[in-house]
Amino acid sequence: MSRGSVDQNFLFTLGEVFRLIRVYADKEASRFGITRAQWAVLAKVERSEGMKQSELAELLEMQPITLTRLIDKLCDSDWIERRSDASDRRVNRLYLKKAGRALLGKMSGLRSELTANALDGISPADAHRLLTQLETVKENVKTAIQASGAEQSRKEPRYG
Repeated sequence: MSRGSVDQNFLFTLGEVFRLIRVYADKEASRFGITRAQWAVLAKVERSEGMKQSELAELLEMQPITLTRLIDKLCDSDWIERRSDASDRRVNRLYLKKAGRALLGKMSGLRSELTANALDGISPADAHRLLTQLETVKENVKTAIQASGAEQSRKEPRYG
Protein backbone atom coordinates (compact mmCIF):
# COMPACT_ATOMS: atom_id res chain seq x y z
CA MET A 1 0.00 0.00 0.00
CA SER A 2 1.46 3.35 -0.99
CA ARG A 3 1.67 6.33 1.38
CA GLY A 4 -0.99 8.15 -0.64
CA SER A 5 -3.54 5.42 -0.10
CA VAL A 6 -2.86 5.42 3.67
CA ASP A 7 -3.34 9.19 3.74
CA GLN A 8 -6.57 8.85 1.78
CA ASN A 9 -8.02 5.85 3.61
CA PHE A 10 -6.75 5.64 7.18
CA LEU A 11 -9.22 7.96 8.94
CA PHE A 12 -12.21 6.81 6.89
CA THR A 13 -11.40 3.13 7.41
CA LEU A 14 -10.82 3.57 11.13
CA GLY A 15 -14.10 5.47 11.45
CA GLU A 16 -15.99 2.83 9.48
CA VAL A 17 -14.51 0.01 11.59
CA PHE A 18 -15.57 1.85 14.75
CA ARG A 19 -19.09 2.44 13.40
CA LEU A 20 -19.50 -1.20 12.36
CA ILE A 21 -18.25 -2.49 15.70
CA ARG A 22 -20.73 -0.22 17.49
CA VAL A 23 -23.60 -1.51 15.31
CA TYR A 24 -22.50 -5.14 15.81
CA ALA A 25 -22.09 -4.74 19.59
CA ASP A 26 -25.51 -3.06 19.88
CA LYS A 27 -27.16 -5.84 17.90
CA GLU A 28 -25.56 -8.61 19.95
CA ALA A 29 -25.98 -6.87 23.33
CA SER A 30 -29.72 -6.63 22.66
CA ARG A 31 -29.86 -10.42 23.22
CA PHE A 32 -29.27 -9.56 26.90
CA GLY A 33 -31.78 -6.70 26.95
CA ILE A 34 -29.08 -4.04 27.04
CA THR A 35 -27.51 -1.52 24.67
CA ARG A 36 -23.82 -1.10 23.93
CA ALA A 37 -23.84 2.25 25.73
CA GLN A 38 -25.41 0.71 28.84
CA TRP A 39 -22.89 -2.13 28.65
CA ALA A 40 -20.05 0.42 28.53
CA VAL A 41 -21.39 2.17 31.64
CA LEU A 42 -21.69 -1.12 33.55
CA ALA A 43 -18.18 -2.19 32.52
CA LYS A 44 -16.62 1.12 33.59
CA VAL A 45 -18.45 1.08 36.92
CA GLU A 46 -17.30 -2.50 37.50
CA ARG A 47 -13.68 -1.44 36.98
CA SER A 48 -13.98 1.63 39.23
CA GLU A 49 -16.83 1.16 41.66
CA GLY A 50 -17.64 4.23 43.71
CA MET A 51 -16.69 6.67 40.98
CA LYS A 52 -18.64 9.90 40.67
CA GLN A 53 -21.18 10.28 37.90
CA SER A 54 -19.28 13.33 36.69
CA GLU A 55 -16.04 11.31 36.49
CA LEU A 56 -17.78 8.60 34.50
CA ALA A 57 -19.25 11.15 32.07
CA GLU A 58 -15.78 12.54 31.45
CA LEU A 59 -14.26 9.07 31.09
CA LEU A 60 -16.90 8.02 28.56
CA GLU A 61 -16.76 11.43 26.83
CA MET A 62 -20.49 11.74 27.29
CA GLN A 63 -22.70 14.69 28.16
CA PRO A 64 -23.81 14.46 31.82
CA ILE A 65 -27.52 14.52 30.88
CA THR A 66 -27.03 11.62 28.45
CA LEU A 67 -25.22 9.61 31.12
CA THR A 68 -27.91 10.45 33.68
CA ARG A 69 -30.55 8.96 31.38
CA LEU A 70 -28.47 5.81 30.89
CA ILE A 71 -27.92 5.45 34.62
CA ASP A 72 -31.64 5.98 35.27
CA LYS A 73 -32.41 3.02 32.99
CA LEU A 74 -29.70 0.90 34.60
CA CYS A 75 -31.08 1.73 38.07
CA ASP A 76 -34.62 0.90 36.93
CA SER A 77 -33.32 -2.48 35.71
CA ASP A 78 -31.69 -3.05 39.12
CA TRP A 79 -28.20 -3.38 37.58
CA ILE A 80 -26.61 -0.33 39.18
CA GLU A 81 -27.21 1.98 42.12
CA ARG A 82 -26.42 5.54 43.03
CA ARG A 83 -25.20 6.27 46.52
CA SER A 84 -24.77 9.73 47.96
CA ASP A 85 -21.22 10.73 48.76
CA ALA A 86 -20.59 10.82 52.51
CA SER A 87 -18.83 14.19 52.36
CA ASP A 88 -20.86 15.91 49.59
CA ARG A 89 -24.56 15.14 49.24
CA ARG A 90 -24.63 16.71 45.76
CA VAL A 91 -22.36 13.93 44.49
CA ASN A 92 -23.61 10.52 43.40
CA ARG A 93 -21.28 7.55 43.41
CA LEU A 94 -22.02 4.49 41.30
CA TYR A 95 -22.00 0.84 42.32
CA LEU A 96 -22.97 -2.38 40.59
CA LYS A 97 -25.79 -4.39 42.07
CA LYS A 98 -25.82 -8.17 42.19
CA ALA A 99 -27.91 -8.39 39.01
CA GLY A 100 -25.46 -6.07 37.21
CA ARG A 101 -22.52 -8.29 38.14
CA ALA A 102 -24.40 -11.36 36.95
CA LEU A 103 -25.24 -9.65 33.66
CA LEU A 104 -21.63 -8.64 33.06
CA GLY A 105 -20.56 -12.20 33.85
CA LYS A 106 -22.89 -13.52 31.16
CA MET A 107 -21.75 -10.82 28.74
CA SER A 108 -18.05 -11.62 29.11
CA GLY A 109 -18.58 -14.44 26.66
CA LEU A 110 -20.19 -11.99 24.25
CA ARG A 111 -17.18 -9.66 24.50
CA SER A 112 -14.93 -12.59 23.58
CA GLU A 113 -17.25 -13.59 20.73
CA LEU A 114 -17.30 -10.07 19.28
CA THR A 115 -13.52 -9.82 19.51
CA ALA A 116 -13.00 -13.24 17.93
CA ASN A 117 -15.31 -12.41 15.03
CA ALA A 118 -13.68 -9.03 14.46
CA LEU A 119 -10.18 -10.56 14.50
CA ASP A 120 -11.05 -13.64 12.43
CA GLY A 121 -8.18 -14.43 10.08
CA ILE A 122 -5.68 -12.39 12.09
CA SER A 123 -3.06 -14.34 14.03
CA PRO A 124 -2.82 -13.77 17.80
CA ALA A 125 0.63 -12.21 17.32
CA ASP A 126 -0.73 -9.82 14.68
CA ALA A 127 -3.74 -9.03 16.88
CA HIS A 128 -1.41 -8.06 19.75
CA ARG A 129 0.69 -5.99 17.35
CA LEU A 130 -2.46 -4.29 16.03
CA LEU A 131 -3.62 -3.45 19.54
CA THR A 132 -0.19 -2.03 20.40
CA GLN A 133 -0.20 0.04 17.22
CA LEU A 134 -3.72 1.34 17.91
CA GLU A 135 -2.58 2.36 21.41
CA THR A 136 0.28 4.27 19.77
CA VAL A 137 -2.17 5.96 17.36
CA LYS A 138 -4.34 6.90 20.35
CA GLU A 139 -1.39 8.45 22.21
CA ASN A 140 -0.25 10.28 19.07
CA VAL A 141 -3.72 11.79 18.63
CA LYS A 142 -3.92 12.78 22.32
CA THR A 143 -0.55 14.50 21.99
CA ALA A 144 -1.67 16.27 18.81
CA ILE A 145 -4.86 17.48 20.51
CA GLN A 146 -2.90 18.84 23.47
CA ALA A 147 -0.39 20.55 21.18
CA SER A 148 -3.20 21.99 19.08
CA GLY A 149 -4.98 23.29 22.18
CA ALA A 150 -1.82 24.90 23.49
CA GLU A 151 -1.15 26.47 20.10
CA GLN A 152 -4.74 27.77 19.83
CA SER A 153 -4.58 29.40 23.26
CA ARG A 154 -1.39 31.22 22.24
CA LYS A 155 -2.80 32.41 18.89
CA GLU A 156 -6.37 33.36 19.65
CA PRO A 157 -7.06 36.37 21.84
CA ARG A 158 -9.75 35.80 24.45
CA TYR A 159 -12.37 38.35 25.17
CA GLY A 160 -14.71 38.60 28.12
